[in-house]
Amino acid sequence: MKAVLCKELGPPSKLVLEEIETPKPKANEVLIQVKACSVNFPDSLIIQGLYQFKPDLPFSPGSDMAGIVLELGEGVSNLKVGDEVIGFALCGGFAEKAIINANACYPKLPGLSFPEAASFMYANGTSYHALKDRARLKAGETLLVLGASGGVGLAAVQLGKAMGAKVIACASTDEKLALCKEKGADELINYTTEDLKKRAKELTDGKGVDVIYDPVGGDYAEQAIRAMAWKGRYLVIGFAAGTIPKIPLNLALLKGCSIVGVFWGSFATREPGKNFQNVMEIAQMMREGKISTYIDKIYSLENAADAIAAIIQRKVKGKVVVSME
Repeated sequence: MKAVLCKELGPPSKLVLEEIETPKPKANEVLIQVKACSVNFPDSLIIQGLYQFKPDLPFSPGSDMAGIVLELGEGVSNLKVGDEVIGFALCGGFAEKAIINANACYPKLPGLSFPEAASFMYANGTSYHALKDRARLKAGETLLVLGASGGVGLAAVQLGKAMGAKVIACASTDEKLALCKEKGADELINYTTEDLKKRAKELTDGKGVDVIYDPVGGDYAEQAIRAMAWKGRYLVIGFAAGTIPKIPLNLALLKGCSIVGVFWGSFATREPGKNFQNVMEIAQMMREGKISTYIDKIYSLENAADAIAAIIQRKVKGKVVVSME
């Protein structure tokens, strides 16, 4: 089978496409024929050795997959050969076949294409866990989303709206903000041309925002926290800006606010039952048309490195996907 491999740590240009042996599923694992795998920001970090999970070399990046079950490992009873599925693994998705733990593999929603299905799990799983479990977002509260036009950001915009919040989308261009508006954002902030703190305060009549969803980090984190309401919650999602911010902790004291870490991959592994419930609730929202997937571009397996490069260069709106078809 063909697979994109990281044989040495570095930029996407170091990735190679090679023929490798098809892996065999162990107990509680399934082998799937990968039809599509979406690209997420952690993929760009893993290949550089900058992510908290560091697989042994060589490995294939890609975690968010959709495909067809080919083989079952011992003890798997929730799936059968031929099932169309979505699944999440720490790596291995940029390949024609991949191994997924059976607990992280779910039936594909009818009506979704494989690229759409591959875009479902990571972004929505992360954002729903963040808003529901970590922030306990309530209807009527105000949610401010940084990096709102990216994969997880756009998911947070839609989920926040579906949960009854007023959503303020923040992004770096008017074009990106237009997509956020199309997906349900109530208010928009271009943080390259507007003062983030001042504008957020204006949009909340001086009260400040209740929940901040931050997959960006960098210089915007402190500005956003300074626009937070009393007893607000700041969600640490990731650091797409490339810099891990240092937050003055007096802000947490003065605002009575919480700084809350969100690591969906670890949550899904440690609490599979709760994660399954979340996935079912997200699927129901998608069936009801409350949320949807936006795919910016589809790449071939041969061009998977270009897909990761587009993520690094922050050229992507919504999701980009590697398709094996």
